Amino acid sequence: MAVEKSGGAAAASSTSATSTLDRFQKIVLSWDYLRLVAESKGSKQGKGLQRVKDTYESVSEYLSVFEPLIFEEVKAQIVQGRSNEEEGDAALDWQRVAVGLCAESEGFHKFSMAVENEFRETVSENDLLLLSKEKFEEGVTPTAYAFALVEQRSGSANISLRAFVAGEIENLNVSKPVDSRRLKRFASILAAESSTLWILKVCSLSTIMREFTAMHSVACLPFKDLILSAAEKHKDIDDQSRAWNVPQPLMDHLKANLNDSQLEAVNAGLSRRSFVLIQGPPGTGKTQTILGLLSAVLHSAPARMKTKGGFDVQKHGPELDIDGKYAHWVKASPWLFGANPRDLIMPVDGDDGFYPTGNELKPEVVSSSRKYRAHVLVCAPSNSALDEIVLRVLNTGIRDENNNTYNPKIVRIGVKVHHSVKAVSMDYLIQQKLSGVDRTLDGGRRGAGEYDRIRASILDKAAIVFSTLSFSGSSIFSRMSRAFDVVIIDEAAQAVEPATLIPLVHGCRQIFLVGDPVQLPATVISSTAQKLGYGTSLFKRFQGAGFPVQMLKIQYRMHPEISIFPSKEFYEGALQDGEGLRKKRPWHSYTCFGPFCFFDVDGVEAQPPGSGSWVNQDEVEFITLLYHQLAMRYPELKSSSEVAVISPYRQQMKLLKDNFRLTFGDQSKEVIDVNTVDGFQGREREVVIFTCVRCNKEQKIGFVSDFQRMNVAITRARSAVLVVGSASTLQKDEHWDNLVESAKERKSYFKVPKPFSAFFAEDNLKTMVVQKDPPVGLKAEALEAMNEEAHRQGFMNVDAADDQADAGDDDDAAMDVDDGGGDD
Repeated sequence: MAVEKSGGAAAASSTSATSTLDRFQKIVLSWDYLRLVAESKGSKQGKGLQRVKDTYESVSEYLSVFEPLIFEEVKAQIVQGRSNEEEGDAALDWQRVAVGLCAESEGFHKFSMAVENEFRETVSENDLLLLSKEKFEEGVTPTAYAFALVEQRSGSANISLRAFVAGEIENLNVSKPVDSRRLKRFASILAAESSTLWILKVCSLSTIMREFTAMHSVACLPFKDLILSAAEKHKDIDDQSRAWNVPQPLMDHLKANLNDSQLEAVNAGLSRRSFVLIQGPPGTGKTQTILGLLSAVLHSAPARMKTKGGFDVQKHGPELDIDGKYAHWVKASPWLFGANPRDLIMPVDGDDGFYPTGNELKPEVVSSSRKYRAHVLVCAPSNSALDEIVLRVLNTGIRDENNNTYNPKIVRIGVKVHHSVKAVSMDYLIQQKLSGVDRTLDGGRRGAGEYDRIRASILDKAAIVFSTLSFSGSSIFSRMSRAFDVVIIDEAAQAVEPATLIPLVHGCRQIFLVGDPVQLPATVISSTAQKLGYGTSLFKRFQGAGFPVQMLKIQYRMHPEISIFPSKEFYEGALQDGEGLRKKRPWHSYTCFGPFCFFDVDGVEAQPPGSGSWVNQDEVEFITLLYHQLAMRYPELKSSSEVAVISPYRQQMKLLKDNFRLTFGDQSKEVIDVNTVDGFQGREREVVIFTCVRCNKEQKIGFVSDFQRMNVAITRARSAVLVVGSASTLQKDEHWDNLVESAKERKSYFKVPKPFSAFFAEDNLKTMVVQKDPPVGLKAEALEAMNEEAHRQGFMNVDAADDQADAGDDDDAAMDVDDGGGDD
């Protein structure tokens, strides 16, 4: 009878979960595509939407704010998704297809379609398609069209779809759809025999569907009140009986190898507070702190309490049987029930940087006397950020209770696993286990049940499981017999709040959010949702509500002349420099080669047709000359591992790559790294050149005004950051004005008119040579005067440059560019 009761609970939870996803799908599938496109170009967006708040009184208030915003984001993804496809593979263009059998079920029309194999291979489960009686072409007014969702790719040339044709849903009220002629006509086509339609891929809804269901799971989470209020409970702060007990040898190691702020962050976690926020500014050893946390959590035990038989581990409440756990998991996470076709779809990640491989650390040997072992889930928003942590664990290992270094048992689940960490990927580990199984017992067949059993076994035995946030909603987890005690989310400030909720449903008792809200935020497609705070991470919302944050304060990357500005501008002066960072590099012999410089270049911005992005050919020309001088004078910088050029705009990146290839040949990508600011998050180089691109009389700078991107861009360099931009355009923005003024105060500002080659003439460079040793007896005042004069002549008098530009620069007329296009 108990089993029947548990099964009933799971079935009830499953019904609730299904209704949540069904509601989402009905709302989206009812939308009119042409109306979405028209509204995206209009000015009526955002009507009736609410701004994200720091705190919420109830779950209903929370959902009333987030749900309309997430649908606004879906609309933007649909409009952008199709426009992106138009620039891509021709195979994704309109296809003529035959409609198969159609049946009504659960309010949907479910049907199959025969499609070309080429098209079938380009679509996946939960892709959104547009179906129409007529092609959407210029001069054609379509009469019958609707969205459909891919359920599965069945058969050799078939796909199964679902559509909702009962009417258009307004105000998110599913129970009262509004009649629609186009949907009625579309329904009649589905009902007819041997009918055909035109079909077009729009975008994937996989990730946002997981976020939607995670958002609705808030009511079932044990941290519900904390998430809503963004405030710690009093007992959560004071109850030290729940703290972890760290073995002394391990604690001695942590104290010796972590600085004070890193140790404070680890200790905050050891106090067993439910949520711990760790802010890691650039170069402050965020990953090192995570490794310290893993060592401490995996080799400590919750506080023990005295019993007649000695000591015992303090329990956290009654233990459920496996059926009870399953019922709770299904209730808290709807995506765990049944097949999950979204498992194969992951966010696209452009970072394919090289990671060294190989390690000779000893495998884990679990002491038989160990009575407690935590189970840890580590997540990140992107594959590259996640694999960076996996690689660090593989290469450096972690410390056990006796301060021995070893490789713990870990597994990286998901797709798009970097080749350097393939040895611990789920697929590889399964194949390794299957290779040792006697296949003669079942005739050589490998059933799905065997794969599921092996997966569950690997997850249960792994000390640490690594997954992206999206993939942590996989049905794989429902088969585990062990819940997770701790969840660590790296780059937590780069994820929208619903995405951060996905991994919190796996029974964890403690969550670490590690990130930096003043570096890159989450990517949000909808400008309306962005303006209303949908891109605000859970980390940033908690911080805004006054939740305590452990900040790492000592940076070990940047020359102090680089770090001084971001510390003051973004971290209230709290960022301190580690030892040995003032080391002088050979290129520091010239003031124009670092450590910090701003080159004022009044170029001409332009917007390639249809791109929404921006380019600046003049800045490209100057940067090419600048890099040539560096590489010619300092051969050690002729490497993509030493020098990078970054830009906020993708089209500028493409223009730079083309120009470098023309100038330096096909090997240019090996001598210099060119990337977007977003693509360079988390990386560093010896020298970084940042091209700002925007230059116009109206002082419009688009998302160059985003101070978070600015912070990332100027903190990637170890020894020299060289900023190229138009001071007159940028200085309307407060942060950019502060940066330009900082450069002027430090004699690191250079006005560079055309021809740019004159700037690097030997006579001019001589005036920028840094005085190595002042003559004996020279007074400080005289030395300062000498340096000022050298800088003034460093290229030319600023006022004279302005006069010359005003008198003879024919580019001014070309600079008057309409800023009507969007930023990429």
